Amino acid sequence: MTNPAILRLSIAAALLLSPLPAAAKDIVVQMKNQGAEGSMVFEPSFIKAAPGDTIRFVPTNPSHNAETMANMLPNGAKPMKGAMNKEVTMTVTKPGLYGIKCLPHYSMGMVALVQVGKVTPADIAAAKAVKLPPFAAKRMTAALAKVK
Repeated sequence: MTNPAILRLSIAAALLLSPLPAAAKDIVVQMKNQGAEGSMVFEPSFIKAAPGDTIRFVPTNPSHNAETMANMLPNGAKPMKGAMNKEVTMTVTKPGLYGIKCLPHYSMGMVALVQVGKVTPADIAAAKAVKLPPFAAKRMTAALAKVK
């Protein structure tokens, strides 16, 4: 017959020693007219996230939106499109690379890259193969260099 006190202590010890699930992060990205990387930027422009994290795109300055790029999105990932001048959130669930753009300032290079979990060399190659406007391509190339 088991001693109830020993049983309770055993259960408590097991709970304390069990790994806790990692809490999902809430990551804030500002949409700015001027930032550290120049004009029309997302800050940060490279975001490393884990599946389950939420990314909030906040219009720090007016006339911006945030939306995923259809040609730079992991298979099965849900596209996101925010309204002009409105905060939009995106909860990432699929590992891979998510290209983000501000539609009115896309040609001015207003892009961001979200890396979710581990990515494969094929993911990186596919992202590098996406055709972007010249300024957007320059900034995306810099973001892709940060992928690990």
